Amino acid sequence: MSNTGFIGDLRDRLSSFRTRLRLFFVLIVIVPMVAVTFIVFRLIAESENGQADARVAARQETAISLYYDARGKADRIAARIGRDPQLARALRAQDHRRIESAARTLLQQTDAKRIVLAHDGATWADVGDPRATFPATRSLVADGEPVADLQVSVEDAQAYARDVQHATGLDTIVERQGQPIASTIANVGSPDLPTHTGTTVIGGEDYRAASFSAPGFLGERVQVAVLEPTATTADDIRRGRLVAGVVLLGFFLLALVAAIVVSRSLNRQIEGFLAAARRLGAGDFSAQVPTRGADQFAQLGDEFNKMSGELQQRLDELSAERLRLELSLRRIGETFASNLDRDALLEIVVRTAVDAVAAQGGQAFMDGRPLTTIGATSRPAAAADEVERRVLTLGEPSFADVEDGHALAHPLRAGPAAGPDADAIAGAISVWRVGRPFSHRERELFHYLAGQAAVSVENVGLHETVNRQAVTDELTGLSNRRRFQETMSAEVERSKRFGTELGLVMLDIDDFKSVNDSYGHQQGDLVLREVAKILRASSREIDEPARYGGEELAVVLPGTDLQGAHQLAERVREGVESLRLPILGDDDAEPLRVTASFGAAALPASAEDVRGLVAAADEALYQAKRAGKNRTISAR
Repeated sequence: MSNTGFIGDLRDRLSSFRTRLRLFFVLIVIVPMVAVTFIVFRLIAESENGQADARVAARQETAISLYYDARGKADRIAARIGRDPQLARALRAQDHRRIESAARTLLQQTDAKRIVLAHDGATWADVGDPRATFPATRSLVADGEPVADLQVSVEDAQAYARDVQHATGLDTIVERQGQPIASTIANVGSPDLPTHTGTTVIGGEDYRAASFSAPGFLGERVQVAVLEPTATTADDIRRGRLVAGVVLLGFFLLALVAAIVVSRSLNRQIEGFLAAARRLGAGDFSAQVPTRGADQFAQLGDEFNKMSGELQQRLDELSAERLRLELSLRRIGETFASNLDRDALLEIVVRTAVDAVAAQGGQAFMDGRPLTTIGATSRPAAAADEVERRVLTLGEPSFADVEDGHALAHPLRAGPAAGPDADAIAGAISVWRVGRPFSHRERELFHYLAGQAAVSVENVGLHETVNRQAVTDELTGLSNRRRFQETMSAEVERSKRFGTELGLVMLDIDDFKSVNDSYGHQQGDLVLREVAKILRASSREIDEPARYGGEELAVVLPGTDLQGAHQLAERVREGVESLRLPILGDDDAEPLRVTASFGAAALPASAEDVRGLVAAADEALYQAKRAGKNRTISAR
């Protein structure tokens, strides 16, 4: 190619380069910025809506807690009313007038807002505020036979709605049989509240709502909903989008300024390239065409560079490539410390070490067993066995040269997950070859890689220990409540998806407080551990026994109907009843005997969702408690 032709070709290529540079700016900056803006705006909306849903759900938990408080107070008053002699005599006589009179007297003497007595579907007495709700229910028994069902409430709906609003900052509506009986919103009308979560319109304003239902008087159902105006979320979305828009605009301006600066810099480089090319075209071969990088400009310049510098250039490239290889190996070594697959990690480090030091083979072993072996057929037994023996004996990196065999080894320690044995030697990584000994540089590189692998192995053990502790109750060894809730949610979703049944058993150790009060908390811990052993032994591998809280345990039973859940509960109950536990610190004392009460429920026989299933099993458990303890009751 002539000098004139070369200069013309160079100008054409530079012009094309400028055009492509502008096109790349559009494709790499402007188009992605538009796409990112759309995605960010959408993510902001989804995030704010998700936060709003979570916020309303959290406030719903507060409303549920207040409901349980009200029902608990009502239950204590119901227990007192159930023991009233005058009411008992009226019930035995089945004198409706005396029953109602006794109920009115008790209404005045207690904090009850409403008292209802009924039997076999007939209402014998209903006194108090008709808006009172969240009753506690007790079955009254005389001479071993049920004589009446007593329902007592200490909370009227409007007071409860105000309490929820004060505690959560959200509006509250209480409905009975689909009709509002209390509300913190004026002119509420008859809103269409969602069963669980969703949106509704009240007075022309959109609200985000979370609801739960509870039993009311005489078989009625009460629905409670907490509501947040959706306008609040819309304002948050607008503010978030405004902030994101300002930030993205700043990034765009920054990219534009950077593009201008880079473009001017490239133009200066191009002008310098053209000037050097003109000097070459004029015959001045002392000028060197710039050859930065490996693009087309560098290729055009290389055509006119002298062959005398090519050898040195190749040597420089080889040296740079070696340096990059070592740096890459060191980066690989640094990634070992974050890898959590022990076997895969050790296989990678052995292969990398063999390649890095030009070994003929290598292996990693822990606890006396090989985990991975590379090139075992060429293993010089004398040198490899000697170096591994030194590592296991001394616990330090070692090398051995025996006859024509050469080997390196690095120890692997048990790490923090082993507790007091953290510094114990758990295994080693070794490499070997026949013929040429390992150089000092090769030994140093091998021990660096093996040291990183050793750190990673320790991290694996620590990670496994942390994961196990995160989902396990320390005292009983059962799953903790967090794991129980995760399993319940997953199994309920699986049950709904595949149409299978799901059982749940909840148990509470009877009179556990008296054990702690009489014998101390260590004795109580022993009781919990022994009951947990029985629950674990009675469960299948696919079941999830857990400590639900305090002395209350639970077990999730995939693929189990209500009858199967009841049968498992009975097996565990009989096992607990047969326990004979020694009294700690008193070898002569009679063994301690304990019992437990059980509630069994199943999906879909007892409930339709997670919350309903837990509530059904919990209610059956408390029915077992009220019925005399040491028994199992199934939710229907």
